[in-house]
Amino acid sequence: MLQTRLLVAIRHTRIASFARQPRAIFAHQTTTHVQWQSYAVRVIDRKKETDISTYPPDLIRNFSIIAHIDHGKSTLADRLLELTGVISKTGKNKQVLDKLKVERERGITVKAQSASMFYEYNGKKYLMNLIDTPGHVDFSYEVSRSLAACQGTILLVDAAQGIQAQTVANFYLAFGEGLAVVPMLNKVDLPTAEPERAAQQIEGTFEIDASKILHMSAKTGLGVDAVLPSVIENMPPPLGSIDQPFKALLFDTWYDKYVGVVCLMAIKDGSIKKGDRIVSTHSKQKYEVTEVGIMHPEPSPTTSLQVGQVGYITCNMKSVSEAHVGDTFYRDKHPVEALPGFVPAKSMVFAGVFPIDADEFARLDESIQKLTLNDSSVSVHKETSAALGQGWRLGFLGTLHMDVFRQRLEEEYDASILITAPTVPYQIKYRDGTTRFIRTPADFPDIHTMQDNVESTMEPFVLATMIFPERYLGQMLELCTLHRGEIQNHVYIDEARVLLKCRLPMAEIVSDFFDKLKSKSQGFASFDYEESGYEASDLVKMEVLLNNEAVDALASVMHRSTSVVAGRDMAKRLREVIRRQLFDIIIQTAANGKIVARETVKQLRKNVTAKCYGGDITRKMKLLNKQKEGKKRMKKFGKVELPQEAFLTVMTKSE
Repeated sequence: MLQTRLLVAIRHTRIASFARQPRAIFAHQTTTHVQWQSYAVRVIDRKKETDISTYPPDLIRNFSIIAHIDHGKSTLADRLLELTGVISKTGKNKQVLDKLKVERERGITVKAQSASMFYEYNGKKYLMNLIDTPGHVDFSYEVSRSLAACQGTILLVDAAQGIQAQTVANFYLAFGEGLAVVPMLNKVDLPTAEPERAAQQIEGTFEIDASKILHMSAKTGLGVDAVLPSVIENMPPPLGSIDQPFKALLFDTWYDKYVGVVCLMAIKDGSIKKGDRIVSTHSKQKYEVTEVGIMHPEPSPTTSLQVGQVGYITCNMKSVSEAHVGDTFYRDKHPVEALPGFVPAKSMVFAGVFPIDADEFARLDESIQKLTLNDSSVSVHKETSAALGQGWRLGFLGTLHMDVFRQRLEEEYDASILITAPTVPYQIKYRDGTTRFIRTPADFPDIHTMQDNVESTMEPFVLATMIFPERYLGQMLELCTLHRGEIQNHVYIDEARVLLKCRLPMAEIVSDFFDKLKSKSQGFASFDYEESGYEASDLVKMEVLLNNEAVDALASVMHRSTSVVAGRDMAKRLREVIRRQLFDIIIQTAANGKIVARETVKQLRKNVTAKCYGGDITRKMKLLNKQKEGKKRMKKFGKVELPQEAFLTVMTKSE
């Protein structure tokens, strides 16, 4: 019956051609984290556009949820959406705002998501804009951008685990933005929960009165009904005026194959509606607004967006290069002063990305552009490898960030890619006073330049924060020392937990440091880090030679103290994956030109003496010498080619 009415309405509006499209014509099949409705359905549902112009700034609360990973942010968001009637209470709501496949598979949030809710309190109806943020250190840029659209934040702490490393980092991130912080204890229903101890940790670490901390369980719903009243009472409304010219901050974007770039904006002043013309402060490009709306949690069109509100805008922005996160938009012919925007994310880990099939280069290039629109913290530079062909050098905030990006490329764009081993950006200081950044091993100076022109080599360091039970203090100190760490200090945050700070080379973290941390602490330790500048270090370029020819894709930069062990390990792994040829293959690893390890893949040989049943030994020697001369000529003209599976095996860290 409903379908019949729908088709009749479509015929009357003369857009029957759209009715023949599948219902999910606007399903976001690329990078988007939302599901768009059919265009035909949306055209005839214009009468259902929500009017939110009746919500002045004092009836709006924009807030986010920040916490350490796995402390229950997404679960709390699910309960709040149920409480306000945005989603039904079916009991099957799990990670509703985690819409990416990689998020559901890994059980973590990697992309900040927003949702608008309507909530009645003390006789007034409020518009509550919630932003669920990631908890892992590699996605801290998502958190910082989300906080720019908020006036307050919920600091969620697991009552069983207490304060963790990312809890501390997120608190000071929100504190630095001047946001109101409302602490809450989650999972108080667990048998292992110690809410009193966790509250004392919060009070001692952040100087927040423990009596004001809300206790709840997001999973069971215990105490959740007190969350939104606490947000309304303890967080300020957004500032701004409806009478001022339109001004909006672009803080997130994603790409839809049918409507182009979708912009998520925080309205700082004025209002905007369909048909208005807006201008980008960054590019000076003009756009006509085709739709405005809020995330509810799916896109829900509204009549307008006003000061203090957070919503999406589509404006026929077709190129991914036109959208710049942190950009300020204003109404045409009414220019305004640009907002501060965001400090660009600084890439901490670099890796080369190459297509398995060279014919897929153009398609992969487009896919990377669309995915980086959805994740603006990734830096992209094209590069060429003699062994792997054309590709890109991508910069990430960490190794998990890199792995998630790879998985999204493979799942959302059906890409087949090869990623080289991760490296960190180094600095070369020359004797003439100039400094150069090294992002790829190919840029590292050769041995002659190092001797004649280079004054020092420098590598990035981080200030690491680790929180763990007191009984693991010895193992943690040993782990930091083995990875060239410098212990800063350690303090007891309560009678059983220790907060340890140390400076570590970034190169040590991108290897297997985190795995060893979890192993030595039996999973109880949490880890966070921040940039801590560059220091002089004895760096060398490790090269792999196959029959005296360098393989650029396997080169790396490392500290001299680890070069011998790493060189031997690389040579052994290569010997296992390289197929035998009709001539010997000599595998060598060299640190700044000095050979540190050698392995040989023995040649395949025909038994040329099999037909000799007797006679003098000189007859056999003649045949063997003839074979030997042939092998020499073959080795001179033959080339060793590493298959793709060999690269995949070698670039994967050995167990």
